Amino acid sequence: MTTTTPTVVLIHGAFADAASWSGVIAELQGHGIPVVAPPNPLRGLASDAAYVASVAAQIDGPVILVGHSYGGALITVAGTTENVVGLVYVAAYALEEGESLGELQGRFPLSPLVSNLKEWTYPVPGGDPAVEVTIAEDAFPSVFAADVPADVTKILAAAQRPLAAAAFEETAAAAAWKTKPSWALIAGADEAINPEVERFGAKRAGATIVELEGASHAVAVSRPQEVADLIRDAVRATS
Repeated sequence: MTTTTPTVVLIHGAFADAASWSGVIAELQGHGIPVVAPPNPLRGLASDAAYVASVAAQIDGPVILVGHSYGGALITVAGTTENVVGLVYVAAYALEEGESLGELQGRFPLSPLVSNLKEWTYPVPGGDPAVEVTIAEDAFPSVFAADVPADVTKILAAAQRPLAAAAFEETAAAAAWKTKPSWALIAGADEAINPEVERFGAKRAGATIVELEGASHAVAVSRPQEVADLIRDAVRATS
């Protein structure tokens, strides 16, 4: 237990950016909780987790890492950082050590996301171009943000940040939930990650679980208060 309020570090997932946390940030700041929402590079599990770990390590005092979607895989690895005192998974992947996103997903029926990915390439210094993926724009509303107003969803679809395809095959170097307390929010109507994948990972991690019926993958956008409430539970428990 710490005597200072932990800083909440919000890690967005693929096909989104830190602005997707705006409503959650406002809720947490309104309760006097310090928040940082850094950009997630989305270039690969090991390198992205190292970046998240470096952000956490440079913050004075305790940190709670919050990961949405692919961000959950990153906090699983980065959460071993010494000053991290808790993990919060928001419609996210909670990997086991040595497990990849592809492996965890492969145990359950695939979500509609998988058949609606669009491939792009990006240059890699001194090598062949690498592949990255976004969600096909016409499928984005139903797959990612079915409970978000259409005008907002249109902007989110246009502003997607692609994920390096290689990230699906990389394995987690550690599973911080084995030594740190965790909380998990399951988005009951998620079409991007099968909710069964979220439930399985959260139960395996021994997380305190909250399930939101009818919530889409973009639950931090559509239901920021409930997401912030779970994060506040984690802050209270570790303060």
